[in-house]
Amino acid sequence: MKIIVPMAGRGSRLRPHSLTIPKPLIPVAGIPIVNRLVQDIAKVLKQPIEEIAFILGDSAWFGDDVIDNLKTLAESLGAKASIYRQDKPLGTGHAIMCAEPSLSGPAVIAYADTLIRAKFELDPTADSVIWTKEVNNPEAYGVVKLNTNNNIVELVEKPNTFVSNQAVIGIYYFKDIGVLKEKLQEVLAENIMNGGEYQINDGIKRMMADGKVFKTATVDEWMDCGNKAIIVETNQRMLRFLKEDGHEQLIDTSIILENSTLIEPCFIGENVVLKDAAVGPFVSIGNDTVIEDSTIKNSLIQTHTHIKNANLDQAMIGNYVKYDGDFTSISIGDYSVLE
Repeated sequence: MKIIVPMAGRGSRLRPHSLTIPKPLIPVAGIPIVNRLVQDIAKVLKQPIEEIAFILGDSAWFGDDVIDNLKTLAESLGAKASIYRQDKPLGTGHAIMCAEPSLSGPAVIAYADTLIRAKFELDPTADSVIWTKEVNNPEAYGVVKLNTNNNIVELVEKPNTFVSNQAVIGIYYFKDIGVLKEKLQEVLAENIMNGGEYQINDGIKRMMADGKVFKTATVDEWMDCGNKAIIVETNQRMLRFLKEDGHEQLIDTSIILENSTLIEPCFIGENVVLKDAAVGPFVSIGNDTVIEDSTIKNSLIQTHTHIKNANLDQAMIGNYVKYDGDFTSISIGDYSVLE
């Protein structure tokens, strides 16, 4: 089994944080989004992963440090890491084709801006499985249309009338991804574009037209990582899940508590100092960060940051930030200073 991970976009909706770090590497509950996504997919698949192909943007943005992180991630799952570049933002179909040498055999495609919680078995009768989530407002999503055999027969973007409540979340399984590659080659050769981009859906529609069987697999939880507000919410949900699972150590033993209260669930990295502070619930704090004379809840704070005299809720603060003040609901990128 292979996992194909397009992650070339810079994440403009998540600025200022994505100005200095690619969005898929921003941590949620202490671990980068892409790491959590790939690890969770591997758990669902329950079979060996031989290769993980990452499609990155230009080398100035996705540099050697990013590649090293991705190689370590692949190795942790016993897989080979393959690195490809998408130099121009020409859409999802184009991104997948940038990994053409890896497009053979069974594979999962997963876009690195979402997290899941799921338990299911892939349908062995399907040529492809599109992972979906039941939603209450399907008119806001791309959804699948099913026939009486529960096969997917159409993909409908933001339907005006009810089609189904199964929203497409951006994760796909192909029994042989080489078939999708052939169809996307046709799409590119015929210059078929939507919104100025080559889309994976145009390849999928051609597979459906050829009679390939598409099924759904419904995830229990689907957590978007598109912007600051949604990531803060996703961090809360993930911390709750991890606390209930009890499989991850969320609070490092090196924490220093001085006249402080810690309300779980929280993620606390290495060498964190809490002094005269009340932290939690649903707070993630990265390594080597100091919190003084502050109250913080429902927030993400990354590494090597110093927070003082703060009252924060629904906040997201980057790396190497110095913050001294009394603001709320803020979003501060790396290397900022507020005094």
